[in-house]
Amino acid sequence: MSVSDPVRVLRDVLDDLRDEGEQLDRLVAPLEPEQWSRATPAPRWTVAHQIAHLAWTDDIAVRAATGPEDFAAHVAEAASAPGTFVDEGAEAGVAAHAPGELLARWRDGRARVLDVLRDTAPGTRIPWYGPPMSPASLATARLMETWAHGQDVADALGAVREPTGRLRHVARIGVRARDYAFAARGMAPPPEPFRVELVAPDGHTVWAFGPEDADQRVSGAALDFCLLVTRRAHRADLGLRATGPDADRWLGIAQAFAGPAGAGRPPKGAAR
Repeated sequence: MSVSDPVRVLRDVLDDLRDEGEQLDRLVAPLEPEQWSRATPAPRWTVAHQIAHLAWTDDIAVRAATGPEDFAAHVAEAASAPGTFVDEGAEAGVAAHAPGELLARWRDGRARVLDVLRDTAPGTRIPWYGPPMSPASLATARLMETWAHGQDVADALGAVREPTGRLRHVARIGVRARDYAFAARGMAPPPEPFRVELVAPDGHTVWAFGPEDADQRVSGAALDFCLLVTRRAHRADLGLRATGPDADRWLGIAQAFAGPAGAGRPPKGAAR
């Protein structure tokens, strides 16, 4: 697919965002009310908190795309409580809605995000917590977060999700966020680009990023890389390989999202 066709890029990302949401929906829709209260790996967050957070963030995305001034007011309010506003948003959703109502709210929010972004011109810059983003980039960020929080839900329920080609979006964000991961920790980003080679879920396609002759390199399964950059697994439990000291350092701090990295997952065992 040519990146020179922004309309097609946006359409395809939105299709993948829809499919990612539907996959998680199929996981939570059959749950009994008590299962929504099951603890997830995120401290103090239940399954209900995870879905409430996704619904809350979808609402914020619609506000950003349709009312920049309203979104700016939200950002100013969030800046006054940078360490708590995300938790407060999730907690408010859980407190206000029973599981069935929460599921309905999330479904409605997902549909509104798709509709709004589909009707937004591809060249539009939508404000966000970091730099403004194109509709396709915001859709990609929503997909990444849906997948990551879906992993928390799956882990809480003891479910194993089949990885899909949609992980390429998560991987791309993780690669592009390399410099942010260093800067967020007060470290100067490496001056040279890295080569990242990831084996896709089909077992043979390789997703490659960066120059082929780069000295600093990362390779492994795309699923492992996505779990790492969303901080849903500890590096010691993944089969990623780093060549070069900067690439090795990156794998210890990588994150695909803005804001504090959090504690991350503790190691479960030896690397695979």
